[in-house]
Amino acid sequence: MARDYSRTQRVADQMQRELALLIQREVRDPRVGMITVTATEVSRDLAHAKVFITLMGDAGAEDIAENLEALKDASGFLRMQLGRVMKLRTIPQLHFFYDESVRRGVHLSSLIERAVAEDRRHARDDEE
Repeated sequence: MARDYSRTQRVADQMQRELALLIQREVRDPRVGMITVTATEVSRDLAHAKVFITLMGDAGAEDIAENLEALKDASGFLRMQLGRVMKLRTIPQLHFFYDESVRRGVHLSSLIERAVAEDRRHARDDEE
């Protein structure tokens, strides 16, 4: 039977769910805003984890940097909490990154909507 769902993927999925809850409920840093954990990638040796986040609302570069710094400062606390919840021998080092894909998706969607509206306007102008 082929391994379609590896152990690292299962660990990453559970870590993503747990981190989303921990950041929302346990992190008391006022610099941390409304954060969504969009993805987690764990290395094969389970030593490092890349945690991708997005911020709710219109976040500027300063807000992003401030939230990433706050999460970096809270990474030890988050690892300790993950150790209590997850049944792993070692908990990976957490590295936080901002996920641009949501912002890029919204921008591309607005470009597509604008192009479609312009095409409709040109089609109406051609009919007249």
